[in-house]
Amino acid sequence: MQVEIWSDFACPFCYIGKRRFEQALAGFAHRDQVEVIYRSFELDRHAPKSVPHDVYDMLSSRYGMSRQEAIAMNEQMRRQAAADGLDFQFDSLVLTNTFDAHRLRLFAEKYGHGAAVSELLFRAYFTESKNISDHNILADIAAAVGIDREEAMSVLASDQFADSVRTEEENGSRMGIRGVPYYVINSKHAISGAQASGVYLNAMQQLWDAEQPPQVVESTSDDEACLDGTCVVPNKP
Repeated sequence: MQVEIWSDFACPFCYIGKRRFEQALAGFAHRDQVEVIYRSFELDRHAPKSVPHDVYDMLSSRYGMSRQEAIAMNEQMRRQAAADGLDFQFDSLVLTNTFDAHRLRLFAEKYGHGAAVSELLFRAYFTESKNISDHNILADIAAAVGIDREEAMSVLASDQFADSVRTEEENGSRMGIRGVPYYVINSKHAISGAQASGVYLNAMQQLWDAEQPPQVVESTSDDEACLDGTCVVPNKP
């Protein structure tokens, strides 16, 4: 089974959804046969690397709400994240561009560390208040999972994996993805948003059951019309 997850490291629901999906996967009997693939999806491709205002002013400007309303909305989000074991620090969150963070994740996949780097990027942004467009910070994250820091710096200084990020985003757009997180299971079943863990678990179980070959039960009937458990039309005299 394959699960593709489109997300952005600056998306709070993506981090919450990630944790809930992991809980679902832990409860899935066939979890060892599930391949999880992260895909890139920037919420704002044009976001600057350096932003002179905080997240509350950004929300006020973007959605036409007051600063106090933005603070209240994020406090509700913080409590929701805490219920899933996550520590969101919105007061000190550093708004930035996530393109290079997505490039780092793709680079890390070369070494089998894409999932680990994704987790550290989410944590760096939402909990540790780090600028995840800063190449030194990104290289530190790569080193934390065992990737050579200098190699990571070299990759980040180049345009490597830029086309791959854009390709993933364009594939998502062609699929009709307009928001994240977005989950696609076996290229058949899509789930949008940070759902309860049971939603992911049920979807995986239903697809797993539907794709298993039918079981053949041997018949014990003595009826001469049933041979090897298969009933046939008897020959007419």
